[in-house]
Amino acid sequence: MRVIFADDDYLVREGVTALLGRVDGLEVVETAADLPGLLAAVDEHRPDAVLTDIRMPPTGTDEGIRAAKAIRRDHPDIGVVVLSQHAEGDYAYELLGESAEGLGYLLKERVAHVDELVRALEDTARGGSALDPKVVGALLAERRRAAGSPLNLLSEREREVLALMAEGKNNARIATELAVSLRAVEKHINAIFSKLGIAGEPVVHRRVKAVLLFLDDEGLLAPN
Repeated sequence: MRVIFADDDYLVREGVTALLGRVDGLEVVETAADLPGLLAAVDEHRPDAVLTDIRMPPTGTDEGIRAAKAIRRDHPDIGVVVLSQHAEGDYAYELLGESAEGLGYLLKERVAHVDELVRALEDTARGGSALDPKVVGALLAERRRAAGSPLNLLSEREREVLALMAEGKNNARIATELAVSLRAVEKHINAIFSKLGIAGEPVVHRRVKAVLLFLDDEGLLAPN
């Protein structure tokens, strides 16, 4: 797997590049320090996946998200994982709200867990998605507190399944983690889709939309 890494901090670039360089079958083909440099590197190298900090020059605000959207638009076969210092729900929804295919949003602390980072890069490169468990937890907690939250329709077990779905776990891994049968997981997931009003959505996006639809600022649950 060929990867481009972008971060405006030289030491971070060198450190993460060194860590990823130890992973068999993974090559960091280029690094970048700002948004223009990242997009130019992607055009030149056409990597399998991109790992980028959320804040970079020129503005130091949301360059990572803007880069992810541009890359997915121009090179839909390239996965993009965005790293953030904090579990910022607004940024997560801005990144994943339209489509989570080929995108990931992780806390920067995950860099220390190389296996998790590599898994996220591999998942997005295959067109899947990756959402940090702490971000999922923050989003769920925020919306559970909101009056009229659609999460109030879900049972406690369904909320647990929903969080694991958003982390990118498949049905078998969810069943193992919760110590329940695969059939039970499938039943919970179907109930979640039904209660959140997305039972008719395409299979590819349905799992992540189960988490993201209720994050809309207007509280809309109907499929787009």
